Amino acid sequence: MAATIRIEEPAKAMGASAHLSPDVFAADCPTRRVLDRIGDKWAVLILILLARGTTRFNELRRLIDGISQKMLSQTLKSLERDGLVSRRVIPTVPVAVEYAITPLGRTLHDAVDPLRIWAETHIAAVEAAQKRYDGGGQASA
Repeated sequence: MAATIRIEEPAKAMGASAHLSPDVFAADCPTRRVLDRIGDKWAVLILILLARGTTRFNELRRLIDGISQKMLSQTLKSLERDGLVSRRVIPTVPVAVEYAITPLGRTLHDAVDPLRIWAETHIAAVEAAQKRYDGGGQASA
């Protein structure tokens, strides 16, 4: 049975006092860092792949076209720091490292994967709109 993540009391879960509420519109709100993570294309692609199963670093690098080794490493570290991904070192020669999505990461994946599906479903309509806009000489506002 999967672990249940409670989201009813986010301020308490963050260790904040009960009277503080997250306000994503406030410049100093930590929820903005979470939204930055969600808005990062590499983080979303990594979460989607890890939701399919535990994957080694080099396999992730092969599967995500265009990501550099440095960017993959930085993004995985950030995801691990946020509790969305776990890392396991396999003591082989050479050392292998594999990553897995955590229960918290699964909840984020479940929220962002519908965006991937929407993008794949509607890409033709978006491209047609872009073509109409670009060909129509629309002035930007």
